[in-house]
Amino acid sequence: MSMTMAEPIRVVIVDDIAETRDHLAKLLSFESDIAVTGSVGSGEEALNLATHAPVDVLLLDINMPGMDGLATAEQLSLRVPSASIIMMSVQGEPDYLRRAMLAGAREFLVKPFSSDELAASIRQVHQRERQKLDRFASTRPAVAPTNGHAQPTEPTHNGQVVTFFSPKGGVGRTTLAVNFAVAAKTELGKKVVLVDGGLQFGDVGVLLNLNPKNQTIADLAREMASGDLETLESTLIDHSTGVRVLMAPPSPEMAELVGPDHVSKIVAALRMTHDLVVIDCSPLLQDVTLAFLDQSDVVLTVLTLEITNIKNIRQFLALVEQLGYPENKVQLLLNRADSGYGIRLHDVESSIGRKISHSVVSDGRTVVYALNRGVPFVVAARQTRVSEDVVRLAKAVVGGEQVQTGQAPARAAVKGKNGGLFQWRAH
Repeated sequence: MSMTMAEPIRVVIVDDIAETRDHLAKLLSFESDIAVTGSVGSGEEALNLATHAPVDVLLLDINMPGMDGLATAEQLSLRVPSASIIMMSVQGEPDYLRRAMLAGAREFLVKPFSSDELAASIRQVHQRERQKLDRFASTRPAVAPTNGHAQPTEPTHNGQVVTFFSPKGGVGRTTLAVNFAVAAKTELGKKVVLVDGGLQFGDVGVLLNLNPKNQTIADLAREMASGDLETLESTLIDHSTGVRVLMAPPSPEMAELVGPDHVSKIVAALRMTHDLVVIDCSPLLQDVTLAFLDQSDVVLTVLTLEITNIKNIRQFLALVEQLGYPENKVQLLLNRADSGYGIRLHDVESSIGRKISHSVVSDGRTVVYALNRGVPFVVAARQTRVSEDVVRLAKAVVGGEQVQTGQAPARAAVKGKNGGLFQWRAH
């Protein structure tokens, strides 16, 4: 067994106050596994140093004359994406934290901080970066030279993208998305990835009993500042069912890190490596939501037999007209189908101008029990009617069985595609 010592973590200090730089360097001089390899007073000097000498972690002051810490962090994230940034500030407001993370910082320290806090933060961000690189190395497909050219050993897919959406919360959307994804994996043998598109308050992790820590779509969006998606595979979490999961950010404010361009590129990339991409999409009609919907082959729009939900569905279908989606792209999925409370299915279909394409029965006992255990009910209670309904749904949408959707009124095709409510949206 080798007894060689690990290489120390190479740290560069960036602060316009010389006294602060000297103080930080002195604090770190007592740490045997950390070496201060540079100490500069401006963002420009930091960029020059980091692009010409190896560096693992940069301690970056947020308030500096000229190129401030935020601008410096953005440039460093582009030019030296392997270096981790720890932002320092006397201001601890959430807005400063959010802006620092958007700029590419991995940690945020509020001055004054102790030497223990400083050393622990350096070790933590460096360890996370090493783990990310190790995960990426272990999941990256091997290449073999052929006539002097490297060829991937694993062919790419042109997978299907199915999004679960509802303009109203509380209709069982996430529960259906999770169990649909698991059914497609366990019953149909598909290679499935599940994307938690509820960026502010995503619940996929709760339903699957997963704790992502630093493997979420927000981390991936930050990595994309360097212009690539190389860490996508290593950001996915493997669930015990075989479904791979891209988690939502761990806190609501981090949702702002993820924009429509990010999700469009991420979904397109996932489609190339999986048979099926399942997206659990937030009910808020924002730019990111529209990006998810645009990338989808099928949008399973979940409704229940409640008057407010039916009203919202009718409004959403009016929007679908303006988006110009193909007729069969948006399919209505009735959840808790046997709980009408006086509302007849025929009346609903007449009201919204569409036939219900799919339905899942109500089984609160099975669903809630499985949810509280963090185990999908299609696994924990496979023989129940609700599980059978979800498996049938997966076979209909993914397994190639023909699905007859109701004919919408003739007006519903492409009217309003180039104008109307979301005409500002990029196509």
